[in-house]
Amino acid sequence: MQLINQTPTTFMKWSTALVALYCGLSLAACKRETQAPPTMTAEVATVSVARRSILLTTELPGRTSPFRIAEIRPQINGLIQKRLFTEGSDVKEGQQLYQIDPAPFQSAYDAVKATIPALRSKMERYTKAMAEKAVSQQDYDDSDAAYKQALASLETARINLAYASVVSPISGRIGTSSVTDGAIVTAYQTTPLATIQQLDPIYVDIPQATADMLRLQRHLKEGGLHQDNDVNKVQIILEDGTKYPLEGTLQFRDVTVDPTTASVILRVVVPNPNGVLLPGMFVRSVVKEGVNSKAILIPQQTVVRDTKGNPYVLIVNSSNIVEQRPVVLDRAMGSNWLVSSGLEEGDQLIAEGGLKTRPGATVKAVPFEDKKAAAQPAPGAK
Repeated sequence: MQLINQTPTTFMKWSTALVALYCGLSLAACKRETQAPPTMTAEVATVSVARRSILLTTELPGRTSPFRIAEIRPQINGLIQKRLFTEGSDVKEGQQLYQIDPAPFQSAYDAVKATIPALRSKMERYTKAMAEKAVSQQDYDDSDAAYKQALASLETARINLAYASVVSPISGRIGTSSVTDGAIVTAYQTTPLATIQQLDPIYVDIPQATADMLRLQRHLKEGGLHQDNDVNKVQIILEDGTKYPLEGTLQFRDVTVDPTTASVILRVVVPNPNGVLLPGMFVRSVVKEGVNSKAILIPQQTVVRDTKGNPYVLIVNSSNIVEQRPVVLDRAMGSNWLVSSGLEEGDQLIAEGGLKTRPGATVKAVPFEDKKAAAQPAPGAK
């Protein structure tokens, strides 16, 4: 009501002042909008690519098998008088395991042996008579044949008598017995009396894919790998993840490929003095491939994959500009990737800060190790 009662001159003054204030505020806002924000150069941490000499290994599953195995079978018919071993114990080569009743074989041996002196005397008389032409050649030949046949029969009887004592052909650990005292057995029967397995040393059979075998042969031929004197040494890892204290030795690589798995068998001989390894156990074997003297290892965190799954890395060139570089990865080694191709020694690889930039952008590169050390508190600081 007061403004309405004011004079026209006063009203015009107020209007002019308000218009001037509004224009001033508008100009200030426009001026602020036209000012460009200051540019910020992203900081990234880089590692320098370097070549080094590393030992390449392959971890493959394997299964243990006895070094030697013997199935004990009787070689004569007879009755088991006594079992002379403890099931599950270690036996020595030549140790007696069973005693078969020797009485019939002893009797046969004694009967043949009793005929030998008379046949020998007759042969000696015929020899003298033959010199004087007192006997015919036929009589002499018959006497000689009878004497030699008696000697052969005596040897056969002696062998059968010896077979009554069933002995171990090898040293090893014997399993359960399939017969007890008083059992009747037959020569070369299908069911073994017991089975002996030699466990020291022991075999580890490792299947290796033929593709991996061909890749290894190609790398050796191209000079990417070279093998030293310890290449045949194999480390065994037990089922619980612990390392077996003794190394095995690669004995041979099979020449036949299993068509169902496309793999060949590597046979490793492993010392087993304490009997830790038992037949049929599944283990992992670290097989040495060779030494790569020009290997490139990069942290796994530096590798990115595109929408198709192809790996690439970001590097900072000499002009501090980010470049995208595709790489070919060979295998994971701990927390690193082994790179087959795509990087050269001296390349500055972005290890941290890659999410803050893009290819073609200008960045400020700092060493990855220095930045990591700077983030640690000073000694004695809380």
